[in-house]
Amino acid sequence: MTGKEVTEGVTRSAASSLGVAIGEREPKIHQIVLIALVTAAFALVWFAALSIFNTAVWKNDFITANRWTIPVLVLLFSLLVGLCGKYLRAPNMIHGGMAEAMKGEGFHLDYSTFPGALLTSFFSLLSGASVGPEGPLTTLVTYVAGWIGTKLKLAEQKKLGFILAGLASAFNGLIGNPLFAALLVTELNEGEKKGALQFLTWNLVAGAIGYIFFALIGFPAFAASIAFTPVNALTIEYTLDAVALGIIGAIVALFIAISFQSVGEAVDRVFKDRFVERVMSAGIIIAIVVYFLPDLMFSGESQIHAIIANPAAYGVLMLLAFAILKVLLLALSFKSGYLGGPIFPTLFASTMVALAISLLFPSVPIALLFTCTVAATIALVLGAPLAAILLTVVIATANTYELGYISLATATALVIGAAVRQRTAQRAARQNGSAENGSN
Repeated sequence: MTGKEVTEGVTRSAASSLGVAIGEREPKIHQIVLIALVTAAFALVWFAALSIFNTAVWKNDFITANRWTIPVLVLLFSLLVGLCGKYLRAPNMIHGGMAEAMKGEGFHLDYSTFPGALLTSFFSLLSGASVGPEGPLTTLVTYVAGWIGTKLKLAEQKKLGFILAGLASAFNGLIGNPLFAALLVTELNEGEKKGALQFLTWNLVAGAIGYIFFALIGFPAFAASIAFTPVNALTIEYTLDAVALGIIGAIVALFIAISFQSVGEAVDRVFKDRFVERVMSAGIIIAIVVYFLPDLMFSGESQIHAIIANPAAYGVLMLLAFAILKVLLLALSFKSGYLGGPIFPTLFASTMVALAISLLFPSVPIALLFTCTVAATIALVLGAPLAAILLTVVIATANTYELGYISLATATALVIGAAVRQRTAQRAARQNGSAENGSN
């Protein structure tokens, strides 16, 4: 046996022990840097294009002066979403949930469908539907990183980590924090135990690169966008408030889950595989709602600021109506075929609840109401509590005292969520048992 054959044998043995298929590679650090730069640049171009399209369509003088154009444009872009789904096989989240939208799941990674995905990402976000940009960004970056990983002949089990690194780079620019995306993608993909530490390392490296890239460009990230006067005291009263807000956040999250299930079942029952019809029907409903309530258009990350500036002008009932309608529109948008993300609409809905509570109980600091309600809701919705806490801290510039309250509220929501899931599982088991006994 020659020295070359010995070397090849050792290489094959090492590759086998690492779980890497023969002839396939594990990403090197320079390849992680590469995908971080590529996905950051892609995300920046995509956001720039979206901003240009949004300004051209929705912020020109004719549109702003003629309110009747709102339902016309909503229906036009809804039709385009439907056509992309039917003829270009564009991905959607009809059969996925909130967390799946952030993991790039719910669609088959067929690279020939990338043009449809790209087009439907713009059409969905321009339609006025209640979807956020983080979902399309996840989908598109998954395509880009997955394709590059294939060209680099990366091992399939390592390609996931490569894709997650790309997502970390893109998302840190959007949020404006070097740690957020690494924590989020790690929590959402906690089932991938093998190589978890390695994946986390790649996420941290790529996430830091993405954050620096966007910061140097001067991208207007979401960090510190909703900064209230911080809570500078640690009291028993505020501690009890945090627990109560955790319960409220859990209620909001459970309402979101119920809405997704109910709306999804209703839409499937009526339309089944008629994709264009289901999108257009949702577009009609969305058009009617946003014509009368334009504050509910889009994901809500822009509209939320005007409401926060003067919640008293809306009143408790209207704020709660905004929260309920936003959740229902989010569920309708997801289950009807629009491509979008859940974080910003969920943030909008939970913020409306917090503002309504602030009008009822003005003595409670608005910063406490906002941070605890938002963190508890998002944590339970996404199943990523640490990322939800960090997101809330970043966007609200929370201090150490608030971090303690946020953690308590989030823990409260998680306990309630776990209890609800356990009871639901027990009820399902009893129903299955009764059905089996009946059949016997």
